[in-house]
Amino acid sequence: MKKLSKVQQKQQALVLEIADKLEEQARAEIPGMVQCWFDVEYHLFPGSLLLCFQFEDQQHLIAAEPDLLKWQKRLSAALVKKGVVLKDMRKHLQFTLKGPDD
Repeated sequence: MKKLSKVQQKQQALVLEIADKLEEQARAEIPGMVQCWFDVEYHLFPGSLLLCFQFEDQQHLIAAEPDLLKWQKRLSAALVKKGVVLKDMRKHLQFTLKGPDD
């Protein structure tokens, strides 16, 4: 794996901080939410950022779907506070049953 530049290290720290905060909130508010994980290509940041909320089963995923937009807005707001603007917040957070290794 290629070593990250200083700028990319700052981006990684920012994404980790926001992902941890949102994961903590989501675990408290959304039943069945297992973990939050993300995928990003730092040379294409923020456009390549994808945050995923993993659920333990289909029932919990379906029950949480109505709140997806709320969580997308929370991600966007958290990034704006850090000076990062997403062009389309709906592309950057999704609910899934898949884990980071799937």
